[in-house]
Parts: sequence; structure tokens; C-alpha cells
Amino acid sequence: MKIYNTLTRQKEEFRPIIEGKVGMYVCGMTVYDLCHLGHARVLTAFDVIARYLRHKGYDVNYVRNITDIDDKIINRAKENGEDFNVLTERFIHEMHVDSKALGIEMPSSEPRATAHIDGIVEMVQTLIKKGYAYAAENGDVYYSVRKFEGYGKLSGKVLDDLEAGARIEVDEVKQDPLDFVLWKHAKADEPHWDSPWGIGRPGWHIECSVMSTCCLGNNFDIHGGGPDLKFPHHENEIAQSEAATGSRYANNWMHAGAVRIDGEKMSKSLGNFFTIREILEKYHPETVRFFLLSSQYRSSINYSEDSLKEAQVKLDRFYNALAQVDAYVPAATNNDYSERFHTAMDDDFNTPEAIGVLFDLVREVNKAEGEKKFALGAQLRELGAILGCLQLPPEEFLQSGGDVDVDYVEAMIQKRIDAKKAKDFATADGVRDELLAQGITLRDGPEGTSWTQG
Repeated sequence: MKIYNTLTRQKEEFRPIIEGKVGMYVCGMTVYDLCHLGHARVLTAFDVIARYLRHKGYDVNYVRNITDIDDKIINRAKENGEDFNVLTERFIHEMHVDSKALGIEMPSSEPRATAHIDGIVEMVQTLIKKGYAYAAENGDVYYSVRKFEGYGKLSGKVLDDLEAGARIEVDEVKQDPLDFVLWKHAKADEPHWDSPWGIGRPGWHIECSVMSTCCLGNNFDIHGGGPDLKFPHHENEIAQSEAATGSRYANNWMHAGAVRIDGEKMSKSLGNFFTIREILEKYHPETVRFFLLSSQYRSSINYSEDSLKEAQVKLDRFYNALAQVDAYVPAATNNDYSERFHTAMDDDFNTPEAIGVLFDLVREVNKAEGEKKFALGAQLRELGAILGCLQLPPEEFLQSGGDVDVDYVEAMIQKRIDAKKAKDFATADGVRDELLAQGITLRDGPEGTSWTQG
């Protein structure tokens, strides 16, 4: 299996530190608002990565942190007139609601920054002792970027170029414009904790260095996150962690691609975002998940209504095939489809290629007969499960395309059944045609009549 490593800028054979085990840390949400579709891209990408690694037989320790203290959280809590803990608890809950809807499994652990204050203080002290950090007179503590020899190795940034665009604000106490904060002294009305430098709170970057190494050790297999975290967040994590521990930090760096709207990255700062909640009001959660998996995890994906409608149509095709194969027989796993699917996923989790294999399998399901048809249908479900898809009862998905009066449809089906029993085939055909004109397709099978929308 090969993974593209952002650090080396190439695909590399994946070799875990401990055979059979994978330690993976992914930067999670800053919880001050509802998650948007860009967040869903990251959550879904690493959910599939964790699922596939487990499918391959690895014991995966998947750590996804929560940032529950920072400027945005403090400011939003002030705006709302509420305690910051109340704010963060509410949006952690909402994040979990959205994640569950999208079929995203809970990580192995979900550490919160505020539960690791002691570890943060300890790492900052270590960095000061080793000469990589310094305490300013106002109670701030800064990391001295120029002291770390490898700074820029992840992002490709050059210190001299960074310096040309940097400056020190009038009220700052940095020794160098490139230095970044490890510990921030607290203002009178801000949440704070005690430290050797006075009351304050952690800087953003140090939180992840502490939570990752606490949960996975000083050196672990995979570190992931969104496209905007490569610099400065992940670059700073490397500098802090490797300076503090003396060890290599993460062996493999993975970054999900951005969701774009009209060529611009979807983000709250640009104001061009849609929350997951807003999108789920219009589209089935599996449609949204399928749309996000239709592009390889590290490439950009363009959001549009047409793209989501296309994903809906494609999923309809899958579930229409599955509707033909309700009976279970053992899956036909040892065949070309399985091999091609795994080859695609072994190549840096290439979900579009894997989905292409599933489409080929659907065509075979539709053509096959008898036990072969059912075996291939079972295989379609099993391979789909690796992507977190195709696990619903077909009717549940196919009847979810919009506002439909279910009682009316069922009454019309009963009317058709009664007409056929009375050999009134003209009425029966009329019912079928009337429903078809409303976008409702009837399917007669051994267990009765089922219907789908669209």
C-alpha cells in the first residue's frame, strides 16, 4: 500500500512503526460554530482512511482532537453572553450529530485541549530549557523559529522569504517577527490557567503537539488534517515536537483537499460556506458522503447543486441494483472486482477509482441471474461498506428523494393490487402510469410491490 507523504512530496510504501498497528492523529474541529462542508471533507476522508486500514487488518488508534479554547471561541462566547464551556459543549454535540448523519465513525479518542493544560505547560518548559523558546515580559512565551534547523521542511517555506513578509506589531514583544506564541497571557475577562509565566492559555499550535504525543507517543505513523493546516500549523507542530522530544514527529503527513465554490476555498473567513446541516436539509446524507468520495481525498472538489444531484443519480443506480438482490448468499469476493477495488484503495486511497470498479460491478449485477446475481450483490454491499456506503435497505434510500405522501403511494399500490386481483388491468396500468408521471416507479417482486422515487 502506498500513501502520498506531504513531507517528501511523493508516494511511499506504507510501513508502520509497529507491525500490524497504526497510530494516526488528525487535527479536528475548533468548536465555536456548526461544521461546514469543508470540515465534512476532512472528516469523511480520514474516516475512509481509518476504515480501509482496519479492513486491511491493522489495529488503528485514530486520534482526532478538539480545540476547545482559542480566540474565536472566546469572542463567540462573549458575543453570546455565555460561558465558553457551554458554547463548546453545544458545538461538540452538534459536530457529533452531523458526523453520525454522514456515517463517520467515532475516532478511537477525541482529546480536548483544555484537558491537556498540564502537558502543554510541561512541553513549553522543556522548549525554554532547551533554548527553543523564551518568556517575554508580559507573560507570553514564544517559539524561536530560527533555532529549529528544519523549519520549512513540510511546507517548503524558506525563512528568508517568510521574513520579507513579516513584521512585528507595535505592541508585540517577540524577539523575531517569525516567532510564534506557545503560551498567551490572559486578559482580565478571558478564560485562563496558572503557569510559571502567570495566568494564561495555550497557543493553538502547541495544543496538537501535546495531544498527539500524549496519545500516540513521540513518533507515530500518520498525521493528517485540512489543506490550510500545512502552514503554519503543521509546520509549527513539527518544530515544537521535534525540538521538545528529540525524535522524529510523524512519519507520514496527509492533507485532504479543499472544497471550492467558484474556484475559491470554502471557509468561514471568506463567508462562502454551507453548513453540513443546511446541505442535509436538501440531500440525503449518503449522497453528500458519496459526493465527497467522488474525488481523491487530496485533490480539490468543486461544490455545486449539479454535483450533488449527479451523486444522487449514481447512488440511485447502486441501490436499484441492490433492490434486485435482497436474498443473501455468500459474496463472490475472490474475483477481478475485489482485486481491482483493493488495488485502487492501496494506491493512496483512490476512492474515485474504487467507485469506478463498483460501477462495473453494478453492470454485472444487472446482467447476472440466479445465485451469481445475489453473490455479486452481496459483494457490492461488502465493498461499499469499506467506503461507508451502500448499507441502507434499498427502499429506504430510493424513497428519500424529496417530499412524498407515503400514505398516498401505498394506497395507490393497494388500489393496483386490488385491480389486478379483479383482473381490471386497465385500472392497474393506470395507477402505475399515474405514479410514474409523479416520479414514482413501481417494482413487482416475489415479496410484493415496492416503489422508488426519481
